[in-house]
Amino acid sequence: MNRIHKFLGTMSLLLLAATNGHAIEKLVIKGSDTLGAKLIPQLAEEFRAQHPDIIFEIQAEGSTTGISAIIDGTADIATSSRKASIRERTAARAKGVTLNEIVVAYDGIAVVVNESNVLDNIRYRDLERIFTGDVVDWSAIAPMSGPISLYTRNTASGTYQDFKKLAMRRRDYAHKSQKMAGNEQIVQEVGKNINGIGYVGLSYLKSEGIKALPVDHVLPNAETIVNQSYSLTRPNYFYTNGSTSGITKSFIEFVLSEKGQTIIERVGFVTIPQDALNL
Repeated sequence: MNRIHKFLGTMSLLLLAATNGHAIEKLVIKGSDTLGAKLIPQLAEEFRAQHPDIIFEIQAEGSTTGISAIIDGTADIATSSRKASIRERTAARAKGVTLNEIVVAYDGIAVVVNESNVLDNIRYRDLERIFTGDVVDWSAIAPMSGPISLYTRNTASGTYQDFKKLAMRRRDYAHKSQKMAGNEQIVQEVGKNINGIGYVGLSYLKSEGIKALPVDHVLPNAETIVNQSYSLTRPNYFYTNGSTSGITKSFIEFVLSEKGQTIIERVGFVTIPQDALNL
């Protein structure tokens, strides 16, 4: 999501504010594009149906930016598609901040290629070879040829870090990989490039021009993510500074409620069992 779209998205939510003379409260949510580009605006819209005097400021520039905002005190909630790192937790403690971690949904990192790509499966071990640059032409792993075009998230992204951990044994990305600001940019590029390959969250799999590849013959879906048979499965998080109160607490409770989880499922994420909710 480019800066203009982010600005317009934020302004559209701010313009939803009630003007009936009641006190207006603002909830600032920063962080993950995976969560913030589609899911959080829909949750916010539904929440405001019951709380019209609340306005939201939503920024979706990457998990790292969200956690940094909690540490710096410039956000009420950080959205993150990865766990906070040891370095971030240390930085938080140095500022007297306690990172409170809440799992709000599950997701799978889907490997996507152009819909015209002849592959109908990719081996887990080949993901590392492709994204590190050990393999640079499709002919090495598929009955097709052409230079592989790699599309990844940028370094502020939690998905960038998680894919590196889950699929690449923490090795560095290939130098020729093209870093995209968000999931939407990846599906757009892969959708118009027959040699393209990238990865996105589940909520982007209905985008035109792409298809998700099974990894070792396992597709990412609700069943394979819940039973963790899909190898690129991960939780998604909210982070706050310690325990919450007021409207921040109310919004988190809404997200974890049956109604909130229904929205999460509708957008394309995988819900968490009600008995596993960690308020």
